[in-house]
Amino acid sequence: MIDWHCHVLPGVDDGSRDTAESVSLINMQAEQGVDTVIATPHFYANDETVGSFLYRREKALERLKGVLRSDSPRIRVGAEVKYYHGISRLEYLKALRIEKSKLLLLEMPMSSWTEYMVRELEELSGKNGIKLVLAHIERYLNLQSQAVWDRLQSSGILMQVNASFFTEFASKRKAISLLSEGMIHFVGSDCHGLTHRPPQIGKAFEIIQKKMGDEFTRQMDEFGHSVLTVKRN
Repeated sequence: MIDWHCHVLPGVDDGSRDTAESVSLINMQAEQGVDTVIATPHFYANDETVGSFLYRREKALERLKGVLRSDSPRIRVGAEVKYYHGISRLEYLKALRIEKSKLLLLEMPMSSWTEYMVRELEELSGKNGIKLVLAHIERYLNLQSQAVWDRLQSSGILMQVNASFFTEFASKRKAISLLSEGMIHFVGSDCHGLTHRPPQIGKAFEIIQKKMGDEFTRQMDEFGHSVLTVKRN
């Protein structure tokens, strides 16, 4: 199982505060069946350069790897990149992709997206070795028309939701419906700490397995691992 979106690197953003908390979070993910952790600290282009972010991320990863057990889940680093107008022109944008893949996790604004924004997403998808993944789309579902979602899916853009979308009573039926329709591709814990949004991805996959079956769950996991190994440029 892959946790596609989490903030487990120590001291990088508003997630894990230190290595001790990071280790506890990763142990929790392992206990829930996670074998691959995609660490996606926030990146805000207005706050720092790509180079500065990558340096801080690497130092945090080194600290964490120095205290993890050898049987801990594999960590692949990426970023949760905040969208802004003109992001497609950001220098070194490709360096923010998930390690060894073409996948770029993009956090969109909590608003109705303009035609310019939708076009930029369409143009960016597949451009220069980038495959877009929109983060926690359940937050934006009701803010966009179905036509917008259809366009984005037609452009090959992948969709990630948080585990809470499946575990919360008010939204689980909608989550299963979208999953069965092929609109959800990845699930992430989006965990930030032991007390603030701890990992619940295991519970989410229990619900998915119960509703969709073992074979569907297996294929979902296989698809995730396959796109993580697509050769990048």
